[in-house]
Amino acid sequence: MAKDRLDHTVQRTLAEAAANFAALITAQGYSTHTVENYARNARRFAAKLECSGVPLAKLDDQTAEELISQITKQICMSGRSHVKYQLERFRDYLIGEHGAPPREPEPIDMSPRAVLKRDYESYLRIQRGLSQETIYHCLRFFERFLTAKFGVGLGDLNTIKPDDITGFILRLREAQNAPRDKTGPSHLRNLFQFLFWSGRTNRNLSTAVPKARQPKPTGIPRYLEPEEVNRLVEVVRGHKKTGRRNYAMLMLIARLGLRAPEVTAIELDDIDWRAGEILIRGKRQLHDWMPMSPEVGEAIVDYIRNERRGPDRALFVSVKPPFKRFKDAQILRWILRDAYDATCISPPQAYVGSHILRHSLATDMLRKGASLAEIGDVLRHRSAMGTTIYAQHDVDALRSISRPWPTSGDAQ
Repeated sequence: MAKDRLDHTVQRTLAEAAANFAALITAQGYSTHTVENYARNARRFAAKLECSGVPLAKLDDQTAEELISQITKQICMSGRSHVKYQLERFRDYLIGEHGAPPREPEPIDMSPRAVLKRDYESYLRIQRGLSQETIYHCLRFFERFLTAKFGVGLGDLNTIKPDDITGFILRLREAQNAPRDKTGPSHLRNLFQFLFWSGRTNRNLSTAVPKARQPKPTGIPRYLEPEEVNRLVEVVRGHKKTGRRNYAMLMLIARLGLRAPEVTAIELDDIDWRAGEILIRGKRQLHDWMPMSPEVGEAIVDYIRNERRGPDRALFVSVKPPFKRFKDAQILRWILRDAYDATCISPPQAYVGSHILRHSLATDMLRKGASLAEIGDVLRHRSAMGTTIYAQHDVDALRSISRPWPTSGDAQ
């Protein structure tokens, strides 16, 4: 009798877990069909676990993998990966909510190269304060260079010579066909600065990294007329599912001059509604508070009240469950590309990027009488030189500050 009561209790616990898991998936906004699939697979897992006789408190990695394998073998090949993903999520739920043992941690790779990579990542994050995206690319060049020099292992770092660096960059240029790309040399300088800083090399090889030729821009920045900007921003509002979100995102660029990554990085807690200000998480981990115009604030409020869903604290999230934040800022490029198509406006440059709205804002401000210093403040340029490119638009203003040609009497 006692064993029967125990078995009944186990059945009830697992059945409740599967039902609660399905309710959680429903709350995350998934469709009815998707919720039914999750619930069905959760019940399958619960039934397999009950038949195995393994108590929930002893559901280790090996047992879970065996149960998942038994279930997926009964599924057609094309659907196995999707079912496996749902079962893994159910197991995570059992770990978090029903006391199942946590997953065993992945064994830490203690090879010299792996240790060096972890130290380098820590240096980039703590000492340099780089963003996660930049760290990712730095680590990629770490792997590529060391593999080119030492293969899969790690040799004597002091044997690296300037010729090794130059040869690697030349091969890089041939492969990517971008002779002016400065990202590779920049990431390599970070690596060699770290190796010297941490005492792994006896000399600082960052000075041996050749610089990519970067001629100063002489052309006038491309821009759109204010009427064209307004048409692009307005046309995105027509989309049923994403209109309010896309409109608010473009408004932040077109009216406040934000960069695309700064838009996707905004958190709900970054808005001070009483003060009418918004925190901008800019380049090099620098944060600035900016005043938020009424039309931008109204667009954000409309989006939050009528379209935004999900528990993520990012302001702008995907419209697909479970409504997560964006991994990068490419979404804005896609939005603007569709807006060009919808309005039949020709992009002023071959690369369709959201930065054009930032240039257009600066150009419009200059035409309306704003000084270069004021434009620099709005665009949050750290150097005044970054703003001087817009002076080329205002020829009359340049004439007014130009010095007269020296003359002698009437002769010039």
